[in-house]
Amino acid sequence: MSTENEMRQHRKSPKKAYKGMAMEGAIANWYARNTKGDVRGFRQCADAVVARLPPNARVLEVAPGPGYLAIEIAKRGGSNVAGLDISETFVRIAQGNARAEGLEIDFRHGNASAMPFADASFDVIVCRAAFKNFSDPLGALDEMFRVLAPGGRASIFDLRKDASMEEIGAEVAGMRLSPVNAWFTRLVFRTTLLKNAYAKDALERMVAESRFGSGEVRRDGIGFELRLEKP
Repeated sequence: MSTENEMRQHRKSPKKAYKGMAMEGAIANWYARNTKGDVRGFRQCADAVVARLPPNARVLEVAPGPGYLAIEIAKRGGSNVAGLDISETFVRIAQGNARAEGLEIDFRHGNASAMPFADASFDVIVCRAAFKNFSDPLGALDEMFRVLAPGGRASIFDLRKDASMEEIGAEVAGMRLSPVNAWFTRLVFRTTLLKNAYAKDALERMVAESRFGSGEVRRDGIGFELRLEKP
């Protein structure tokens, strides 16, 4: 009989693990510089995650980008934190950011739908502002289920499909960007991010098809939190 890992290795994955352009090199560095100003957002998300952490929890952030959220979680007492990103540039940036803070965080390069971790490796998984960009979101959900320990929880934070441009404008205003970068960020929201975002009913159908089977979608500002649990 095939093991779960063997089945995962043989499943057909898309040629690209993400939608749109690769977040590498200059693009990744631009993103890292501009999202660094959203300290409030990362801290609020970290507070929400840490408030639900069991003692000595093993935490994985899927698609951590420059690592700002994982770092905030580690600062709040998450002593065993890891991150997995498809961008090699982001992995290097995140590793450097963690070292600068004096933190040991295991940032690795890899695909969310084929994670390089053993079964039941983590107690908590978090994914912020990235799920809509996965080309195999169902595969990513199934991998989250696999690497979670029994009783483990996952929280996916992302943009709501029905977020208005007025709401998005207010959110961007709080990111402390230059006028040019703020304008460009609003443009990206309008032309790309909202296009890829999921509506609540689409999320619920996807979760029903996944190994989780069910989950809870909570409205959260211009986005949502999808809460999932492994029995």
